[in-house]
Amino acid sequence: MAKLEPKLDADGVNALLRTAFPGMNQAATILVTEVGPGRLHMVAPYRDGLLRPGGVISGPTLMSLADSAAYALVLAHIGDQLMAVTSQLNMSFLRGCQPGDIHAEAQMLRLGRRLAVCDIRLWTEGPDRLAAQANVTYAIP
Repeated sequence: MAKLEPKLDADGVNALLRTAFPGMNQAATILVTEVGPGRLHMVAPYRDGLLRPGGVISGPTLMSLADSAAYALVLAHIGDQLMAVTSQLNMSFLRGCQPGDIHAEAQMLRLGRRLAVCDIRLWTEGPDRLAAQANVTYAIP
């Protein structure tokens, strides 16, 4: 596979996401912390309302973050193409996600002209204790 070079850095992706979603609550907003060739790291701060009964972070919260990380990764590598859309998301929940800031490590598996395939790994306790893993495909306009 050809080496992937991002078109946007972390600040550029964060600015683009703020432009695309102007109504997002900035205090509870996800933040891209690092962008590299074919990869991206994102953090969602912990806040009340993320827990499900049983005291773990809810599945819909993790699915939303996985999708957001894939979208951010795609934008980092294709630039200002806000109409890229999710075409597939497959999620595996590996263990209960303990309360805390949620980290997402996204890796581009394939970037084509029309589709981007991403692997997303999520955790709160550490990258060696994954809470969930997702495979997300984006359709590029």
